[in-house]
Amino acid sequence: MTERLAKGYLQVYTGNGKGKTTAAVGLSIRALGNGLKIYFVQFMKDYPYGEVKILESFAPDLILRRYGNDSFVFEKKQPSTKLKRIVRQGLEEAEQAMLSGKYDLVVLDEVLVSIYFGLFSTEEILSFIRKRPPAVELILTGRYCPQSIKKISDLVTEMKEVKHYYKQGVKARKGIES
Repeated sequence: MTERLAKGYLQVYTGNGKGKTTAAVGLSIRALGNGLKIYFVQFMKDYPYGEVKILESFAPDLILRRYGNDSFVFEKKQPSTKLKRIVRQGLEEAEQAMLSGKYDLVVLDEVLVSIYFGLFSTEEILSFIRKRPPAVELILTGRYCPQSIKKISDLVTEMKEVKHYYKQGVKARKGIES
């Protein structure tokens, strides 16, 4: 049996640069390689991203759940009540998983940008964070991290875009960006 974490920390991957989800996926793979159990939630992502297939293949050691989508962003609309209900259900299920004692690492992918777009309040996420058991590592990703979350985090990495080929018209490529 693998040793559990003696102490978990709160990590944030934020900023306008590429790599936030990639960092969380990489950390999850490293944790799996050391026998840890992961609960990985993606908010605002229903596109069949490449990481979905591979992460699902690690069940039951890694459980992947996906809630909601980002179509309202592209439509320049407010998120629907139904969408808010769906993502809140996802957060409740993530909280149950975090408190269950079954998982060493809990990832809330795109939860920070979900706050920005009004799917969650900052207080809802702070409340979730406060409930984290001491031995659970909690990873939050997404642009626009509120200062109050940065302040209580143990690790904050800000991905900063310096140069990106999107600006030269390169579209998202399968296996690299999607």
